[in-house]
Amino acid sequence: MKKVVALILCLVLALPAFALGEGAAEEPVIRLDVYSQLANFSGLQLGWGATLLKDMFNVEINIIPEQDGTYATRMEAGSLGDIVVWGANGEDYKNAVAKGMLLDWEQFDMGSKYAPYIMENYTAALESNRRISGDGKIHGFGFNVAFSTGSHQSFFYTWDTRWDLYKQLGYPEVNDLDDLVDLFTKMKEICPTDEIGNETYALSAWPDWDGNMVMYVKALGTAFYGYDELGFGHYNPENGEFLSCLDDDSVYMECLRFFNKLNRAGLLDPNSSSNTYDKMSEKLKNGGTFWSIFNYAGSMAYNTKEHLEAGKYMYSLVPNDATPIVYGLGSTGGSRIWSIGNYTQYPEKCLEILNWLATPEGAMTGWYGPRGLTWDYDENRNMYFTELGKKTSADSSYNMAGIEWTSPYTGKTYTLSDTYNNGSIQINNTTLSKDMVNPEGNGIETFNKDTWASVVTAESYPIQEDWREYNHAVLADEYMEAREDEYGDKKYVVMPDIPYSESEKSSDLSLKWNNCKKAIVDYSWRAVNAKAEAEFNFHVSEMKRLCEQYGYADCVEWCKQEAAQMWELTQQLAGE
Repeated sequence: MKKVVALILCLVLALPAFALGEGAAEEPVIRLDVYSQLANFSGLQLGWGATLLKDMFNVEINIIPEQDGTYATRMEAGSLGDIVVWGANGEDYKNAVAKGMLLDWEQFDMGSKYAPYIMENYTAALESNRRISGDGKIHGFGFNVAFSTGSHQSFFYTWDTRWDLYKQLGYPEVNDLDDLVDLFTKMKEICPTDEIGNETYALSAWPDWDGNMVMYVKALGTAFYGYDELGFGHYNPENGEFLSCLDDDSVYMECLRFFNKLNRAGLLDPNSSSNTYDKMSEKLKNGGTFWSIFNYAGSMAYNTKEHLEAGKYMYSLVPNDATPIVYGLGSTGGSRIWSIGNYTQYPEKCLEILNWLATPEGAMTGWYGPRGLTWDYDENRNMYFTELGKKTSADSSYNMAGIEWTSPYTGKTYTLSDTYNNGSIQINNTTLSKDMVNPEGNGIETFNKDTWASVVTAESYPIQEDWREYNHAVLADEYMEAREDEYGDKKYVVMPDIPYSESEKSSDLSLKWNNCKKAIVDYSWRAVNAKAEAEFNFHVSEMKRLCEQYGYADCVEWCKQEAAQMWELTQQLAGE
């Protein structure tokens, strides 16, 4: 009997080799669905990111972005996905927790076994998630975690403007939004078409990211006045005041009028209300726009080597009257949550992936590409870009097809495909804060490449030197930090990192909220696109009338209560 059992065992162990031949021991690739409310991409991950994930974890990820009805459909189906990334830690997230849709990381000690780096280093963020979740369990962690707190993150409301055109016009003074319209009008006169012959505009907006309000309109209020978005309006982090978007003198209304003014002057891309982010980016890269309040939709995309060599440059030009917001560093993590679906077949694999993304090397890979291929450390642990990395950093559309990459994790060599940008992991969320000091680096440089000695001392172009000489600064952050008013006060507002989570709404309030939300977004775009003042006023009047009919007053009351809660948390933080 022993001989028979031994023979059977030998046959079973040998079966895969007999059945499949050499290499049969390799496992089939696991496909994971990643439902990300932040993603701008749909489908299987491409390029170098796909290669890296397969090499390290033997997975391919299918990214499912948030679209109309996606959340409700997936909740009703009983499975959100394998990895779930939330745009906010409010109602949708809490509803998923209440219905048991998200993995408990402490069950069977899975977090400690498969995500040890997170469990050991993200303790404040994990405990913050436990409080926010409301069921006493840990279901993930928020984005932009800093291991040690500091003053604030880097600025991304940098007011990037075509500096070469500004220089050509003689550096006219820009105090307010009206001055901007005058500036853009003159820019269009000297640069009426882009590099491929299409008409130029001051701005090309996009509706993909519209939420309770039109994104670019409310974001302009944040960039100019330093008021953060809150529900149907703005929150003043300096006194806790809530400002309703529908008030006649609101920040939102002022910015809405500004965008309509741009539109009527022929300075707003007429496709803005139907654009996608990618279409906007393409116009920007072709020199079709002069301005963006965001660095990622301005200098970071426009300033390619080709543009710089041609004397073209997009960089910070903040109106004198503006006090843009900047966000505080904190260890509790922000509102965009990384989590795992409770019904995934591969909880261990999901935890391993998130654990790696949460390490300094994983975070660096998300921002700058694979270590050794596009960036690395020198002998003193200073961070630097490789020759390839300099190209991909300067131009995210750089084609990586045909480039060979030898994995430092498995030793295997791969031939890459697609552009750098398409290969970037398209989940569109961060783990560590880009502005914290890299604990694996030299102890000085942050993850932000603008603090790397290798980047700061790199060769610059004459148009960059012109910006630096004019502004007495080397980089945008230094310029933003140095801006002061006549009394010597800083001309920016810090939104502190507080453990705030949006309160749930009753079903009745949710109905009112959704109706108001649709009216505000729809009629805001109609107002932006209005051809005359009377038409603009009509659309604004209709927006207010409909919202009042839908129960806007109750929505405002909820917003005021949220503002009070945020202010209380701010006071508690200040008292620590």
